[in-house]
Amino acid sequence: MELLQNIPLLSSLFAIIFAQFVKIPIHFIATKKIDWSLFTSTGGMPSSHSAAVSALTTAIGFESGLDSPLFAASTVFAIIVMFDATGIRYQAGQQAVIINQLRKDFQVFVNEAKGWINKNEEEKIQELKTLLGHRPSEVFFGSLTGILISVIIYTIF
Repeated sequence: MELLQNIPLLSSLFAIIFAQFVKIPIHFIATKKIDWSLFTSTGGMPSSHSAAVSALTTAIGFESGLDSPLFAASTVFAIIVMFDATGIRYQAGQQAVIINQLRKDFQVFVNEAKGWINKNEEEKIQELKTLLGHRPSEVFFGSLTGILISVIIYTIF
């Protein structure tokens, strides 16, 4: 039961769930299509990674103070996670886009050369996931989401 009293942990987990869920209506507003798979996917607006580490860091700030070593460690952890989300993971997603296009171009070549079109879908290569990382705006709004969640939790409760 002590685990249920750990507000930084609960804030962070709630931030993840909230950020993942809110991707569905945001996507619907943008595309007029409901995509429930966004709840469990990576990438998109807002960044649930950024929401989680921001909620955690904000909650630790409330509990331990802004001058605590724990807050310092959490802040550095949050910066690394958000940098990774906009840097390495985003670039990996961009590379996946190019690799998928190369694969499609190669498939056209094979179709023409060896009748690739006659093979069933199970024999074809599954596309790489292109939505791995986040744009800076997605990380910013994910971070803002996490901070607001912890601030609301600590001011209400």
